[in-house]
Amino acid sequence: MEQLSNLIGGFGDILSPSALLFVLIGALLGTAVGVLPGLGSAMAVALLLPLTFVLEPTNALIMFTGIYFGGLFGDSISGILMNTPGNSTAIASAFEGYRMAQSGRAAQALATAAIGAFIGGTVASVLVVFFAPTLAELATGFGPAEFFALAVLAFIAISAVVTDSAVRGLAALAIGLVLAMIGIDQPTGTARFSFGSSALLDGIPIVVITVSLLALGEVFHQAAKAGGRGTQDTVLPSGRPWLSGSEFRAALPAWLRGTGYGLPFGVIPAGGAEVPTFLSYGTERRLDRRRAKPMFGRGAIQGVAGPEAAGNATAGTAMGALLALGLPTSATAALLLAAFQQYGLQPGPLLLERSGDIVWPLLAGFFLAMVVLLILNLPFAPLWAQLLRVPKSYLYAGIAVFASFGVYAAGASIIDLVIMLVIGVLGLAMRLYDIPIAPVLIAVILGPLAEYSLRDAMANSENDPAVLVSSPITIGLYVLLLAGLGFAAWRRVAERRRADV
Repeated sequence: MEQLSNLIGGFGDILSPSALLFVLIGALLGTAVGVLPGLGSAMAVALLLPLTFVLEPTNALIMFTGIYFGGLFGDSISGILMNTPGNSTAIASAFEGYRMAQSGRAAQALATAAIGAFIGGTVASVLVVFFAPTLAELATGFGPAEFFALAVLAFIAISAVVTDSAVRGLAALAIGLVLAMIGIDQPTGTARFSFGSSALLDGIPIVVITVSLLALGEVFHQAAKAGGRGTQDTVLPSGRPWLSGSEFRAALPAWLRGTGYGLPFGVIPAGGAEVPTFLSYGTERRLDRRRAKPMFGRGAIQGVAGPEAAGNATAGTAMGALLALGLPTSATAALLLAAFQQYGLQPGPLLLERSGDIVWPLLAGFFLAMVVLLILNLPFAPLWAQLLRVPKSYLYAGIAVFASFGVYAAGASIIDLVIMLVIGVLGLAMRLYDIPIAPVLIAVILGPLAEYSLRDAMANSENDPAVLVSSPITIGLYVLLLAGLGFAAWRRVAERRRADV
C-alpha cells in the first residue's frame, strides 16, 4: 500500500488554488491547439513546452498533464466536427463521430468522447500508479518479429475483416502501403516512387495524408454532391451535452472494451495509439452487425466510445512506460521526456527513489487533469457543436482553408499543399467508388514499422523465415488473425445464405 500513501501525499502537494489554475490553463491551451486541423496534441505539447520553463518544476509538470490530455481531446473535437483529426490517434473515432455530427448529434458525440477519455485515462492512471514496473516489462517481450506480427494483424483486421468488402479493403490497404513507401529507402538509400522529384525523397508526412484524405476529400465530395450549385443548408446540433440512458448503456461496454485494448499498447513502442483505436473501432463495428438495427455508417455511438477510451488509455500507460523505463512510446511521449530532462529528471527504474517528491505530485496530477477535462468539456460540448451551425458552403470552405494552414504550418512547404490537392482528389475518388479510408490510413501509419521490423527480424536470423513465428506472442497474434479471418468468412457465407432464402 506504499503507492497509495505516496499518491495521497502527491494529492496533498497539488490540491492548491495555484495547482488547479495551472491544470486548468494547461487543459484549455492543449485543447485549443489540439483542435486546430493539422496541428494536434503533439504540436500542442511542442508549442507550449517553452511556456512551462518559467514555472517551478511541480507546477510546470502539473500544467503539462493538462496540456497532454487536453491536446488529445482537441484532436477528437476537430475529427468529430470537421472530419479532420488533429492527430492520427483520433482517426478511428472521427469516422462515426463525424457522422453523428452530420446527423445533429455533435454534442452527444463530444460528450461520449469526453467520458471515454475520462474512463480510459483514469483506469490507465490507476495502473501506472500501482503496476508501472509490471506494465513496462510487457514491452521487453516485443522484438522485430512481434512488431511485424502486430502490424500484419492490424492490416488484415482493418482491411479484410471489418470492411464491407474484402476486395475493396485490400485495395485500400495497397494504396496506403504505396503511399508509405514513397521516399528514400533508409537501409539502401534507394529512391522509391519519387518519380524523379526531390520533394518526394523525404516521403509524404502523415499529417498531409490524413488531412488530405479525410478533410479535403470530404470537401471535394460535398462540392461534387452539390453539383456546383452551392448550398446554405445547415446541420443543426442538439444542445444536450449529456447522454440519455439508452446512449449511456450502449456506450459503456464500448468504453470498457476500448480501455482494455488501449492499456497494454501504451508500453509497446509502436508509435502511438493507432493500433488499439483501430482495433477497438473494428471490434465495435463487428459487434454492431449482430444487432437487429446496425448503426455503423449512420453515426454509431460505440464507434466513438471505444476508440476514445482506447486512445486515452494508451496515452496514460505510455506515461507509465516513460516514467518506469525512460521509454517514449510515441512522439508526444518523446517531447515529455525532453520536458522531464529540462528539470533534471531522468525517467527510469530509479526515478521514484530519486525524485519521488516531484513524480508523485505528477501522478496525482493525471487524476486531477482527467477530472478537470471532464468538468470542462461536458458543458463546452454544445458550444463546440455550434460550429456546425455555419452554412455548409462556408463551413467546408473554412475547413479547406484551415486544413491548408495546418499542412503548411507542419512542414512550411508549398509542395505539401500540392500533394494535399492530389491526395484530396484521390480521397474523392475513393468516396465515389466506395473504397474505405481506414485501411489506407492504418497502412500509412504502420507500413514503415512493418517494413523495418521484417527487415530487422530477417537480418538478425540470417534470413530464416521461421523467426517470424518463433515466439508465443507471434504465434498468438497469427492464431488470432486466422480466427478472425475464419469468422469473417463464415459470417459472410451465412449472410449470403440468408439473403438467398
